[in-house]
Amino acid sequence: MYAEIIGWGKCAPPAILTNNDIATFMDTSDEWIVSRTGIKQRHISHVPCSELARVATERAISCSGIDAKDIDLIIFGSNTPNEMVPNCASKIVNAVGATNATGFDLNSACTSFLYALNVGTDMIKAGSIKTAVVIGMEKTSRLMDWGKRDSAILFGDGGGAVVLQATEKELGLIDAKLNLVPNTREMLSLPGFGMDMADEDYKTYYSSLNFDGQEIFKHAVRGMQEACNDLLSRTGVTQDEIELFVPHQANRRIIETLAKRMKFDLDKVVICVDKYANTSAGTIPLALCDALEEGRITAGMTMLTASFGAGLTCGAGLIKWGERTKPLEDSEAELPPCNQTALEIIQPSIDSAKKHYESK
Repeated sequence: MYAEIIGWGKCAPPAILTNNDIATFMDTSDEWIVSRTGIKQRHISHVPCSELARVATERAISCSGIDAKDIDLIIFGSNTPNEMVPNCASKIVNAVGATNATGFDLNSACTSFLYALNVGTDMIKAGSIKTAVVIGMEKTSRLMDWGKRDSAILFGDGGGAVVLQATEKELGLIDAKLNLVPNTREMLSLPGFGMDMADEDYKTYYSSLNFDGQEIFKHAVRGMQEACNDLLSRTGVTQDEIELFVPHQANRRIIETLAKRMKFDLDKVVICVDKYANTSAGTIPLALCDALEEGRITAGMTMLTASFGAGLTCGAGLIKWGERTKPLEDSEAELPPCNQTALEIIQPSIDSAKKHYESK
């Protein structure tokens, strides 16, 4: 038994924050950001993460042509759920009318979508479910410390969802390699963000991302390359047989370095970090949806994906696409109207950062 990807949908909120916008309150420029990251803009959400996930999920369900009542499971892969209890998946289950589904959240940072895709696929292979929705979605803009140029410029909001369905054909996620780079946990973290915030010492907690860019770059490239090589060796698939490479969209330099080490020409690599920035768990489903819209994914295509995130978690997945590359039905799912610019949405966070650093 396998788990074919039969539906897909994305959601990027309408408000766009350009590099020039950031330069109005931070010592940076469009040239500086693009030259170091490849990022030109990022989307900023005016709604909670679950609302972004609802729209992506409804679009994926319409694309698949199934009824929401046929869904057995929804996995919400994210670092930024609206709340911890109850889980965000239950909110999405109710919102899309998946009345026969269960759901849970999965957090492995930026690798959450790949890890969730592996879990959903394995549950279908085991026979415990037949149909699942796997979501990768983030609202990271709310967590950014807009006083830190090295990290704040990198992230954006958005993501996507896919529908998996049991099949006897060898399709979907054929195999995956998931790993954790030892002793790298503190390189990318939000210290105290969680139940530690409930402690007395954190009554004045201020969110500030720890981000060691050079070390993350080194370990991320190495970790993803090792995961890819291990997976290809285990499955007997050669690099020449990979027709499309869909990596985590963290930074264009990381993508290009990994592609070079894997001996993939860039015309075989999906790159959309310029449009969305790093949407963490949302990057791979966004990239998949864009590749489908652009006609880059064809029937029967063999694809490789790779991701890394805080932990440092790493992983790679081998995907065999099915026959269909067009939605069966169009979706009417939309976000509520946005009446603010991206700068206006993040202004409270900018003010909070300014106040924090002035008080130090």
